[in-house]
Amino acid sequence: MVRAIDAAKEAGDTLGGTFEMWSTGVPIGLGSHVQWDRKLDGQLAQAVMSIQATKGVEIGGGFAVAEGPGSQAHDVILTPEHWSGRPWRRETNRAGGLEGGMTNGEPVVVRGALKPISTLSKPLPSVDLHTGEQIQAHYERSDVCTVPAAGVVGEAMVAIVLARAMLEKFGGDSLAETKRNFEAYRATIGPRRPD
Repeated sequence: MVRAIDAAKEAGDTLGGTFEMWSTGVPIGLGSHVQWDRKLDGQLAQAVMSIQATKGVEIGGGFAVAEGPGSQAHDVILTPEHWSGRPWRRETNRAGGLEGGMTNGEPVVVRGALKPISTLSKPLPSVDLHTGEQIQAHYERSDVCTVPAAGVVGEAMVAIVLARAMLEKFGGDSLAETKRNFEAYRATIGPRRPD
């Protein structure tokens, strides 16, 4: 990555790329399948898409999953002996920890696609807005690649959305009450076995 950025800088060009955020330990059931604006994957996509120069968002396998058959897209639920102390585990995580607008207990995986920034040290042709004549675009000092910074911003955006979802589901008037609500919920999400 460093070599590619150095080469682009020497050529007077810029680079884009993808940045990826992972959230582990996210409980099952955040978000909602009931309304379009309460779906957690939609909220995450909006938050990441709001980052400057982001032109695409992908949850889990995203576009690659769309190109294959269903047998290669879905995440098989494992039996309890494979759970490692966590309720409900999947064999894979192609859904990126989200199904039907809700978290499924697997890591939440979100990717953003960032376009190369527009300010080039070797400017492209442009047009004078007053005269309509062709000119060279104005150059101001700029970075060559903002993908590393976008990753940090992306982590913050994903954390904000997940924190809001946690408070919506388990909220209370204090952190102690929120934790108590969460622990009570967590005790109910195992398999429903007949007694």
